[in-house]
Amino acid sequence: MTREERLSMANTAMDKATQLARDAEFHARSYESRHRAQPLAAAGALWVSIARAHADIATLLPATEDTDV
Repeated sequence: MTREERLSMANTAMDKATQLARDAEFHARSYESRHRAQPLAAAGALWVSIARAHADIATLLPATEDTDV
């Protein structure tokens, strides 16, 4: 897997985390669905960890892949 692919995966994971954070905030403000906020926030935190892992792996990969192997 290339560095760019890992960075793309990190970006996708951050998009998911962002949406889950928005959903958690929405439900936290609602009396009727407040119970849904905590699980959504936990899922968002998991996606942040996934994004960080992909980004960390990307930093270890070369900027361009050698084709002369």
